Amino acid sequence: MAETEDVRHQEDVQHRLREVQALLARHRVVEDLVHRQQMPRHELVEGMVHKQHLPALRRLLDALAAAEVALVLLALAEDERRVVWNHVREERGDAVLERLPDDIRAELVGVSNYKVDKVMLNAFELHNGRLRQVSVASRDDLANLKPIWVDLVAPTEAMRAMVGAHFDLELPDPDDLTDLEASARFYVEDNGEVHLHSDFLLDTDAGSRNVAVAFILHRDILFSVRKEELPVFRLQRLRASTQSGYVTEGKDVLLDLYAADAEYSADALEDVYSDFEAVGKHVLNPNVTDEEAAHILAEIARGEDLNGRIRRNVLDTRRALSFLMRGKFLKPEQHEDARQILRDIESLDGHTSFLFGKINFLMDATVGFININQNKRVSKLTTISVVFMPINILAGIGGMSEFSMMTRSIPWPIAYGIFTFGMAMVGWITYVAIKIFESRKSRRNLEARLRKES
Repeated sequence: MAETEDVRHQEDVQHRLREVQALLARHRVVEDLVHRQQMPRHELVEGMVHKQHLPALRRLLDALAAAEVALVLLALAEDERRVVWNHVREERGDAVLERLPDDIRAELVGVSNYKVDKVMLNAFELHNGRLRQVSVASRDDLANLKPIWVDLVAPTEAMRAMVGAHFDLELPDPDDLTDLEASARFYVEDNGEVHLHSDFLLDTDAGSRNVAVAFILHRDILFSVRKEELPVFRLQRLRASTQSGYVTEGKDVLLDLYAADAEYSADALEDVYSDFEAVGKHVLNPNVTDEEAAHILAEIARGEDLNGRIRRNVLDTRRALSFLMRGKFLKPEQHEDARQILRDIESLDGHTSFLFGKINFLMDATVGFININQNKRVSKLTTISVVFMPINILAGIGGMSEFSMMTRSIPWPIAYGIFTFGMAMVGWITYVAIKIFESRKSRRNLEARLRKES
């Protein structure tokens, strides 16, 4: 009986998977047609296409259990998986991610830009070696809580005051985190509180930026304050809640966040490599139009911005880890974990330096193609001006009174007709002479290059 139920369940999942793939295929066909059409208000039409087809996908996903959604995501290709994941309701996201392998989980966590429209307070305590999230709605909920990590996302002043009063500390305003000088970002209070203000990378389709996060280690509890949700934090919560013994105290959580940030930065660098590989193929094309060159320059600028942010991000992480190690806040095993993170960061430094060199090469090559295109246009204008120069001289002569005197015995239509034909012949002969000269010059350059290579 149990085997029959399993078979029936697998068949139902396969049926749902085929429905999802059919919806994606239908949407992709219509979207391709819209992209190929040249029409006014193109973005409006594309938005209407999304509204017509993708709500059916969301309704289908809402009807599935979290485990079934995870199975569907596992069976899809990477691009299809991302489309489907963006239509999973956010409140169900963690339940779905917990049932996915770590590599796919890390991929999907970084896909969406999680916007925080409400105050969020996440408190975590150890339960059977795993992190367990505890809902906190009032100060009474904090009374029975023994957390190792308290995470605040876009907290109000009242919430910061409530948490600070209960744990006897002062939580910073996330809006003021970017106003600190670099020298004031890592320090220890007289009561033993350890303060660290670090930048974490956020890379989305809309762009990349560094988000400031304030950490406070107080009575073996880690407090984190920031303005918006970050993929690194969400991924870390999922790992610690699914793997027993992953963390044992607040410092473990802090080190794992820094390690996850280095891993996230490495993934972002891989995306930059992939983008530059596509850009390089365009640059190697001998015929690059000005429109293509503008697109290439935009991609290079985006990659350079992301590469610079990654370099700044890992530099900040290195300074934070060095502060923790010099201050002797870490246990021996935590000290070794910090050293491993620093080694990973050193490898990232080499990649960012290489990318800066590649960016300079691609930029120079693209600007070179723009100059070549400009020179071609100038050469054409020069050819035209040379062709018309003798014609202009003849036209000036034809407008003189002496020409009328010389041709007064010839009817003026015939005289000026022959004169016009003569100007056209002079222009054509000049154009042919220029082409013969350029052809011979190109042939001599080719022969000289062949002799040099041989």
